Amino acid sequence: MTTNNLSATEKVQQIQKYTSACLIFNPVSGRGNPERDLELIQSILESELELDIQLTSEEVSATQLARETLERDVSLVIAAGGDGTVSAVADALINSNIPIAVIPRGTANAFAVSMGIPLNIETACQTILTGVTRVISTARCNGEPMLLLAGIGLEAETIAKADRTAKNRLGILAYILSAINQLKDLKSFETKLEREEEVISFSAVGVTVANVAPPTSILAQGPASLVPDDEFLDVTIFAPVTVLNAIAASYHLLQTAFSGTPTERNDIGYLRVKKALIDTDPPQKVVVDGEVIGTTPVFVEAIPKSLMVIVPQSQAAAPLEKLDGLPDLTIEPKENNNLSNSDSEYPES
Repeated sequence: MTTNNLSATEKVQQIQKYTSACLIFNPVSGRGNPERDLELIQSILESELELDIQLTSEEVSATQLARETLERDVSLVIAAGGDGTVSAVADALINSNIPIAVIPRGTANAFAVSMGIPLNIETACQTILTGVTRVISTARCNGEPMLLLAGIGLEAETIAKADRTAKNRLGILAYILSAINQLKDLKSFETKLEREEEVISFSAVGVTVANVAPPTSILAQGPASLVPDDEFLDVTIFAPVTVLNAIAASYHLLQTAFSGTPTERNDIGYLRVKKALIDTDPPQKVVVDGEVIGTTPVFVEAIPKSLMVIVPQSQAAAPLEKLDGLPDLTIEPKENNNLSNSDSEYPES
């Protein structure tokens, strides 16, 4: 069982001034010029931060670099790369008191979009210098860190067959073209989903388990409102039986995602889980945060409020309470948490 090490005071958003940070930079992410991008990042951040710059490679992963950084007692880790890089860095920071900041340099940059982090390098750097800390939940899928989602079936096939060359040349369009090709060979599979209280069986062409996801991740948009700091994962079941129905269902999910209304189609279902075991017949590819990790079965589990993220002030979650500034304000701790009508000086009515 994962233990949440973040204290109550750290679960509220706050502005904090950092003087140093470790920058973990993936030079092969995205379509930009890595040397030029790194120079731009340094020109903006080094006026305010002392940067320890670490480059990923085939031999040294972003997770390894982040873990080594924690041993040096840093106060902020910056991930510059795509969703795979961000997820790998976050893996080392889950349930720590060290926040992650993101400079998006990938193809989809779904995590940045979900959290309102600017996709422009200059603006993303300014967010690091002026943003606030927000604590969100994370998850694990077969032991792998999961910030965004796990896709089974259609989602996984789409990502697996969008090769690096196409992504470098076409960007996110490579995923769209890959999805269209997958729809031409639509195949359903039998699925068994076991959660704490029940076992659910159904047929589907895609199952997506999401922690957070942008509206463009349409196969995660059954509920149309994914909350990054709750204790649940949202499962969307995509089950059209024909190509035309699949196209109509996909368009419907895109519409409901941007309107914020849950789907009402009979060939799309959704539910919430804290943890679940999902198996399929036949076995299906599984993708986690943009990386293929193997095939079903998968075990997914939410890790509530386990990662601190630097986000723009305008995108921070609204506070649930606000008392600061009230005249004559005093807050006194109680010896116990009990409260009943007998505590009142007023008689019962």
